[in-house]
Amino acid sequence: MEDCLFCKIIKGEIPSTKVYEDDEILAFKDIAPAAPVHILVIPKKHIKSLVELEKEDEALVGKIYTVINKIAKEQDVSESGYRVIVNCGKDAGQEVMHLHFHLLAGTQFGEKIV
Repeated sequence: MEDCLFCKIIKGEIPSTKVYEDDEILAFKDIAPAAPVHILVIPKKHIKSLVELEKEDEALVGKIYTVINKIAKEQDVSESGYRVIVNCGKDAGQEVMHLHFHLLAGTQFGEKIV
C-alpha cells in the first residue's frame, strides 16, 4: 500500500528502531510507548487487519507469535510476563490499517482485561 505508514517503515522510507527482521516479519519500538517495553511486530505482507487474514496466512501468524516469544526473551521479560494486543478495526483502537501486534512489558499491568 502506497500510503500505509507501516509499509513505508518496511521499505525503509521512514526510520524505525528495529529489534527483529526477517523476510516476512519486522519488529520495532513504538514511538509512543505505553509501557517500558512496547514493540510492534508486523508482517511485511500488507494485511489490513485480522478480518483480512486468509487461510494461507496461518503459518505467518504462528511465526509472528514465535517471534514475539523470542523478542520477549531478548528483552528479558518472558519470565516476568508480557501482554500482546491486536486491535481490529477503528472501534477497537486500530490506528494504522496494517495488521500489527503490540508487545507490552516492563511494568505490572493494573487491570485484568478478561
